[in-house]
Amino acid sequence: MADVGQINKLVVVKEVPFGVYLDGGDWGEILLPNKFVPTGTQVDDEVEVFVYFDSGDQIVATTQRPRACLGSFAFLKVVDVNRVGAFLDWGLDKDLLVPLPEQRRPMEKGKSYIVHVKLDGRGRLVASSKIDRFLDRRPTGLKEGDEARLLIAEETNLGNKVIIDDSHWGLLHASDIFQTLSYGKRMTGYIKTVRDDGKIDVVLTKGGHEHITGLSGRILAELNRKGGFLPLHDKSPVDDIKNALGVSKKSFKAAIGQLYTKRKIKIEPNGIRLI
Repeated sequence: MADVGQINKLVVVKEVPFGVYLDGGDWGEILLPNKFVPTGTQVDDEVEVFVYFDSGDQIVATTQRPRACLGSFAFLKVVDVNRVGAFLDWGLDKDLLVPLPEQRRPMEKGKSYIVHVKLDGRGRLVASSKIDRFLDRRPTGLKEGDEARLLIAEETNLGNKVIIDDSHWGLLHASDIFQTLSYGKRMTGYIKTVRDDGKIDVVLTKGGHEHITGLSGRILAELNRKGGFLPLHDKSPVDDIKNALGVSKKSFKAAIGQLYTKRKIKIEPNGIRLI
């Protein structure tokens, strides 16, 4: 059976002058209009499509790829606003509606917002900017060091809130941020701590030996680029290290300690020098 709001692989069952019909299971035959039919498609071929409802509330398929599927979050731009709600560009011919009751605050044309894709009471795909209601507050099964997909959300006094794997809130503490973050940007991160109260802290770099090894390589590359010398050392101000390499002083000291032990660098009063 075809899943509305998701990418499906469906079999062509009939060709017609205006497209092909796909086997949608309980949904019956689903039209894929001519402009989306891949060249050379024939009956019994399998086609990868997104299934949704068109402007006339008829179920249809498209080979266009939306920027978000049912149950996921996305950062989308408002292209129009009227008395019904706001309309978002999500990569399909038909814009995605955010009904007025689903707006956390009134949306404005030309601005972008983080939204969640859901079904309304009639089974149609819509979006909501009241994102808190779609995030799970129960224990997650996540553990320290796990890789996660992060969506950067609003800034707080403690750091940046993030959405973890489209399912949980997380916090990226200010002390762990060493680069400019953009609201609505997707990034790869790692679980730092899962607290007893269920709250989750994340970081953008993998901890431990693996991260230090990677940073050591970056420092060596930077030394080569700068002629073999960097005016940074274990006594350098935190901001100087952060601005130059985008890492914490603790990580920098561990990395140059690793390089020193391997006799790759020597530490001088004013910086480090490649051997």
